[in-house]
Amino acid sequence: MEFDPTRPKWAQIADVLRERITTGEYAPRTLISEVRLEQEFGVARITVRKATAALREDGLIITTPGMGSFVTDASGGGESAD
Repeated sequence: MEFDPTRPKWAQIADVLRERITTGEYAPRTLISEVRLEQEFGVARITVRKATAALREDGLIITTPGMGSFVTDASGGGESAD
């Protein structure tokens, strides 16, 4: 991926992940691996964490300590399913 120098990398990564979730490429309960995203986008862990924080705020993923971040069942945005 070629990054737009006028926007933060984390925001661009969040956009890519948001699209993958909304199109169904990442199905509900899919693990969002920070390590894999670091490698895929060639960025530092903190950049990936900022991107996943934005998705968490949008209700697209949920993070469980010790387990990881997963696509929510309600990936259309808003509240996450329990």
